[in-house]
Amino acid sequence: MVRLSVNVNKVATLRNARGGRVPDMIEAVDACLRAGAPGITVHPREDRRHITPEDVVAIANRLADLRDTVEFNIEGDPRPELMDLVCQVRPHQCTLVPVLPGEITSQAGWPAGQMRDQLDPVIKRLHQHGVRVSLFVEPNPEAIAWAAALGADRVELYTEPYARAFAADGGKASFATYVAAAEKAHTCGLGVNAGHDLDLDNLPLFATLPHLDEVSIGHALISRALFVGIERVVGEYLALTTCTSK
Repeated sequence: MVRLSVNVNKVATLRNARGGRVPDMIEAVDACLRAGAPGITVHPREDRRHITPEDVVAIANRLADLRDTVEFNIEGDPRPELMDLVCQVRPHQCTLVPVLPGEITSQAGWPAGQMRDQLDPVIKRLHQHGVRVSLFVEPNPEAIAWAAALGADRVELYTEPYARAFAADGGKASFATYVAAAEKAHTCGLGVNAGHDLDLDNLPLFATLPHLDEVSIGHALISRALFVGIERVVGEYLALTTCTSK
């Protein structure tokens, strides 16, 4: 079974567009939980344009009694204040993601072979606080070997290239690249997560990826939920992931 982690950032984006507390983040998380979501993801950015540190604490508190059944994943760049927050709330997983100035959303994985001096102490600190570490990487052997050498527990494969290829030609050739990357990660002792632009159309193929542990899905899921509701959409995604054998 592939674990679905629902990224609720877009709910916070809608709230922040008006200000105030509507839509309420905990109400959104509760809707995901009622539908059976086994994971919740947030990505608090430095500019606070969606998820805020206060949201992170509130969601962590909501999930505290469900720790054995619902995983909490915090994504973000390894800036000190975010790492302090992660160590404070101790989610199951922290996914370290490179952030470019002015970007709307993540555009690439970490550059393999770089950032060791910055990431090495961060990974060690997170491990000391009992937090599993995943590194957001491109689906290539060099990036995966680099992540393993840094001591990461998992990689999150950046799937926008697959999503573009799927839309263009069905994505079979691109998917083969991800299969090779997943096999390499497994050989290196790394778990395999994936995310970015996965949706109900391209997920059925991608969910057959060998050794796939988790997919993080936000934009497509929340966008559809505007029309049919969060609980229904989470159920649709769960139907594509829980029936998949790795």
